[in-house]
Amino acid sequence: KQTIKQTTKQNRRFLYTPLLVASTMRALGVNDRLTVGISRSFHQSLVRFATSNAAAAPASSTASQPPPVEAWRASNQERSFGGLKDADRIFTNLYGQHDFRLQGALKRGDWYRTKDLVQMGRDWIINNIKASGLRGRGGAGFPSGLKYSFMPKESRDGRPSYLVINADESEPGTCKDREILRNDPHKLVEGALLVGRSMGARAAYIYVRGEFIDERKRLEEAVVEAYAQGLIGKNASGSGYDFDVYVHFGAGAYICGEETALIESLEGKQGKPRLKPPFPANIGLYGCPSTVTNVETVAVVPTILRRGPDWFASFGRKNNAGTKLFCISGHVNNPTTVEEEMSIPLKELIDRHCGGVRGGWDNLLAVIPGGSSVPLLPKNICEDVMMDFDALREVQSGLGTAAVIVMDKSTDVVSAIKRLAHFYKHESCGQCTPCREGTGWLWDILARMEVGNARVEEIDMLWELTKQIEGHTICALGDAAAWPVQGLIRHFRPELERRMGEVAQEMPLASSG
Repeated sequence: KQTIKQTTKQNRRFLYTPLLVASTMRALGVNDRLTVGISRSFHQSLVRFATSNAAAAPASSTASQPPPVEAWRASNQERSFGGLKDADRIFTNLYGQHDFRLQGALKRGDWYRTKDLVQMGRDWIINNIKASGLRGRGGAGFPSGLKYSFMPKESRDGRPSYLVINADESEPGTCKDREILRNDPHKLVEGALLVGRSMGARAAYIYVRGEFIDERKRLEEAVVEAYAQGLIGKNASGSGYDFDVYVHFGAGAYICGEETALIESLEGKQGKPRLKPPFPANIGLYGCPSTVTNVETVAVVPTILRRGPDWFASFGRKNNAGTKLFCISGHVNNPTTVEEEMSIPLKELIDRHCGGVRGGWDNLLAVIPGGSSVPLLPKNICEDVMMDFDALREVQSGLGTAAVIVMDKSTDVVSAIKRLAHFYKHESCGQCTPCREGTGWLWDILARMEVGNARVEEIDMLWELTKQIEGHTICALGDAAAWPVQGLIRHFRPELERRMGEVAQEMPLASSG
């Protein structure tokens, strides 16, 4: 018991998992007795897991040391990834070189035999998406086919089902969905029809970020064109299936990127996340079964169905299949958004498509590999790490939105993370106390650490504060605020200590106030 008590703090999120398992199974209609039995068995397994971890756990209170990079490198497969051919690109108008309207889309292969794909039925569509290995492109990386299969096949009470597409792209550094809306909107509209068919949805609601004014206009134009040609609406594409598409304009709130906050906003309420359960697949938009999914995830589905799941699954490592849009910004010679194969090495991605790091690779300080909500990685890990879900998780970061933010040695890394902390403080909806209060504390402490006006002991306090926020909020915004700070402490603790030491020598009273 004492051992488990000592490890509960480190494994609290795992020990909460049986509750999520039980609630999910109940939402899917599984027998309560079976639910309790499976949940209890799962809990016992996790207790054994926690106990075994306790014996091997490091003594450090901050768990700030990264895993051995050499061990991670040794686990990599020998096959090389990257260098996607133009013939294998899904987004063929990513840079707006061709007409975004319907006639241009038809020339690029969009809407080709869509009627046949729709008439294959929902089970065929879902099975092909599952076989392709497609995982959500919005950050969570949940298997898309499995997610779509959660929707009820039949409505027992007459409620319609809805597809909700999250185009509220507000993550700092992320601009992939914007390019789809701007230059390839018909891929999204066609994808909405096919994904909607896979779950028997009556309509799709596309929630567009408030600042995307031009992008919204192009998307609305694409929707109007599709209606005019009978591609959507009543008897969509001549398939006998009725499907409508609506475009909704947001108001610039980052929190509305969370699926239930987005649903609340669509319903005309304050954009604040809902408690789960009930999950949107049971009670979502307007109290009806709904699935919320990302723009890129939906837009790739038509190509997967046409070219086959095996083609898509041939890219990337196992469980990390397909191609992916990467947004690369910061201190590179040519910032860009590019479609590449999953599992491409980070260094190759930057060198091949951005002309390398400004001042050369040796001038690299760190990289945020997946948008502002994931922990940064120092140069030594960036040498060989692959850009996929599993590889980045193994080095205590994440793929997130695949927004790569490059920082060279001219960067004040503490100041950079402080600015991200201020962003999350500003965007918190204030519903959960750990997030509402904790994000402000993170920003305040980092502001003092930026100038060295803090004590070394406060680094451990800051780490503990992130752990009190992480996993204790309704939505993942609290986690997103905590993880960048954890990455800073994990990899740049000596820099924090150096600043505090310099200030302590110059002004002895600064470290005691």
